[in-house]
Amino acid sequence: MTGLALRSLRHRPTAATATFLAVLLGTALIGSFAMLAETAFHTSGDDRESLMIMGTVVGGWGSAIVLYAVASTAGITATQRSAETGLLRTIGATPRQVRRLIGRESFAVSLVAAVLGSGIALGGGRALFALLREGGMVSAATDFDGGLIALSAAAVLVLLAAMAATTIAGLRATRGSALASLREADLEPRRMHWWRIVVGGLLAAYGVVTAVITVTVTGDSEDPYAAMATSGAASIYAGVGLAVLAPWLLRRLAAPAVALVGWTPSGHLAAHNAVRRSHLLAGVLAPVIVLTSAAVGTLMLVGIDNRTMHDPAQKEAGELINMLNYVVTGMISLFAAIMVVNAFAAAIAHRRAELRRLRLAGASRAQARGSIVVEAGIVAGVGIIVGLLASLTTIVPFAIARDEGVVPDGQLWLPPLIAAGIALLTLGSARGAVQKVTRGTALQ
Repeated sequence: MTGLALRSLRHRPTAATATFLAVLLGTALIGSFAMLAETAFHTSGDDRESLMIMGTVVGGWGSAIVLYAVASTAGITATQRSAETGLLRTIGATPRQVRRLIGRESFAVSLVAAVLGSGIALGGGRALFALLREGGMVSAATDFDGGLIALSAAAVLVLLAAMAATTIAGLRATRGSALASLREADLEPRRMHWWRIVVGGLLAAYGVVTAVITVTVTGDSEDPYAAMATSGAASIYAGVGLAVLAPWLLRRLAAPAVALVGWTPSGHLAAHNAVRRSHLLAGVLAPVIVLTSAAVGTLMLVGIDNRTMHDPAQKEAGELINMLNYVVTGMISLFAAIMVVNAFAAAIAHRRAELRRLRLAGASRAQARGSIVVEAGIVAGVGIIVGLLASLTTIVPFAIARDEGVVPDGQLWLPPLIAAGIALLTLGSARGAVQKVTRGTALQ
């Protein structure tokens, strides 16, 4: 079975690459912060507190994003094989054998990626530690002491997330008869699973609760950065929570797009597919939501702090905190941006046969490509709107806590600029992926 799984990977390089990149980058990001936490256990005093905050609190924000992205990517690539698993069962494979095949494929890819990601994390952890030391948050007497424990924990955590998602997807793909799997391979599930609704609702609610705490409690604290501590993570948790609900959000919010883009053949097809295939396109929508909420929320937070912090005694500490915010936001945003490209590549590669049938039915290559790009525009629009709403859980409470009011006093140009960049990234990813898939004739 293991040999078959390894040979099978050669025939789906795009899906394997999507899972590989998610696990690789996820392990690298989580491992980098985990090494700071491990170093904290070997020191004391203020250095220990600073390292624990960066390793556990700030790292926890990134971990929430990473684990969801890894689980989502691994789950989607397994779900996309419903038709294949149905065919395997019609020629005699048992549901258990099919699940073992999918699981071993995912494990082989994830294991290699986790090992390589641990190597990247070793350098990332040292780089973060060097930034903390240069900024004065860690004294020169403290040495970097992260190692095997942190790297192993990060790799195991990411592996568990990937395998759990693959197992769940495998169970869903082999549920029912083989013929039912073939019929339902590309059909939209009637509703999301209850656990997904609960997890998404709890995360989004937690983001809202921390926003309320910022306004009612920490905003009045003598510590000027208490409000930042509570509001900073709000947009990330709210964004991840809404990303978990991405299939439902896309179904509901993509419907009005029919009136906007449905007057052209490509636009009509794209709007129809965005609703009908929301369970597959949700894998692209989720990182768009997270990227928007994290980038806009954190960068606006830093801008508010720069305008409102006038105490010279707190200014130096504030500059360091904001520098770390930039670093963390950059790492998370880079990860989410790569996941947008990654998810589109996997989603479009899965639809190769559909696009060929579309061209055989009379659509030109330009119309087929255009429908995918319009789909990407719909996904980008929905993701940006939802992400901007999630970012308000950080922006509004912190602006109120710093006496700027509900609307910040500056940098109002920043959210539209970030939104435009994310839209271009999404459209560019879709265009690049569909051009690769639609090369050649429809019969090739």
